[in-house]
Amino acid sequence: MTARRKVASVAALGFAPLVLAGLAAGPAFAHGSMTDPVSRVSACFAEGPESPKTAACKAAVAASGTQAFYDWNEVNIANAAGNHQQLIPDGKLCSAGRDKYKGLDLPRADWPASTFASGNHTFHYKATAPHKGSFELYLTKDGYDPTQPLKWSDLEAKPFAKVTDPKLVNGEYVFDGIVPNKSGRHLIYSIWQRSDSPEAFYTCSDVVFGQDNGNSGGAPAPTASAPTDDEIADGSDKSTVDHGGHGGDQSEHSTAPAAPVDNAPEANGSAKPAAGTENLAETGGDNNTAYIAIGGAAALALGAAVMFGTVRRNRHSR
Repeated sequence: MTARRKVASVAALGFAPLVLAGLAAGPAFAHGSMTDPVSRVSACFAEGPESPKTAACKAAVAASGTQAFYDWNEVNIANAAGNHQQLIPDGKLCSAGRDKYKGLDLPRADWPASTFASGNHTFHYKATAPHKGSFELYLTKDGYDPTQPLKWSDLEAKPFAKVTDPKLVNGEYVFDGIVPNKSGRHLIYSIWQRSDSPEAFYTCSDVVFGQDNGNSGGAPAPTASAPTDDEIADGSDKSTVDHGGHGGDQSEHSTAPAAPVDNAPEANGSAKPAAGTENLAETGGDNNTAYIAIGGAAALALGAAVMFGTVRRNRHSR
């Protein structure tokens, strides 16, 4: 091999890692919300941000605007790192302290609710961008008053359900828990803390054990419904959630920059994964592996083209 060919080969091979590094360096953030029991933000998105049906969702949209509900899967804090109580003030638990979602914090007893029962329950959490992490579910204490702003002290001290890396089934995390004995209207607060990033997600799900005990002013609570896959797809073009990842309003909580992560999420949780990556989400992996593989092939092909072109030019110059 001539000196020029050696230089071209080294340049092509050296170029590939640079391209791969560029592809892998972009940040990525998870997204999702509780769908069983249905979270407030999910219920109002399912009703339709432009024309919500229930009084509570109408009030929430009036307070936050429609965009907050098109962005239903991003009630998050980018730099939470487990410091949930330190970052989220009383009265703002459902919005995670983000002004964008302040409508979710409205203290009222007519939020759409899920009928609930004590004992074993299978929970579902729609993961539009799945990642490894842990879920903690807290239930409100006896005597909870939904007409008052939700405080941390309104929740039981310990989660009644806690799971790490639950299985992913059809785009949803599915896990079991034992629900304590309760009666009347309550609220389940979920925290999804990623283990591959400091980012965390939060949901408020209104539930009614047995008959509504009068907290809703004598009228039965409207039933909450989770958004369907079709509704999620239809609303995606109006969403401003960046699965490449801005990770929320980090300036509201911390001046520190978000820690970079190198694992790109699945888009919308419903797109068909690349060949060979079907089980990555279930094991905590993600489609970044596929992206890198594709990028690597592209980089090597580009390098080969550069080397081939160099060789041809050398031949013509002789």
